[in-house]
Amino acid sequence: MTAPVPPSPRPTGTVALRLPADPAFLSVLRTTAASLAARLDLTLDEVEDLRIAVDEAAALVLGDGRPGADPGPAHLEAVFDLTPARLTAVVSGPATSLPASGEVAWAVLEALVGQVEVLPVPHGSAVRLVHDLPDEAA
Repeated sequence: MTAPVPPSPRPTGTVALRLPADPAFLSVLRTTAASLAARLDLTLDEVEDLRIAVDEAAALVLGDGRPGADPGPAHLEAVFDLTPARLTAVVSGPATSLPASGEVAWAVLEALVGQVEVLPVPHGSAVRLVHDLPDEAA
């Protein structure tokens, strides 16, 4: 009889994407978010919630997609930080204003991932999404 194989630890690390500020590229961002969530052994519902939350955050920070003060083209950036306890996604883009914190967009994001925060960034906006992971032993 062979001994049971212990589960492998959750992957950790940082994944960064830089995409043109064009809604046509959101599928790349959604696929990356879903793939990373799946690697963390989240449930199908949690994977879908994270995918939707990242997509909504990207739509907020894209704004109208016009370049700001930066002379180069506008970009959408996403940085995913994976730790054993949580997945954090920071999505930034060219929008210089975001909806007020009491609006529906924020309630939807908080319902999907739990913690949502607006971050100050030069020449645009950023949203941080934090999804705490269940204990690996559970």
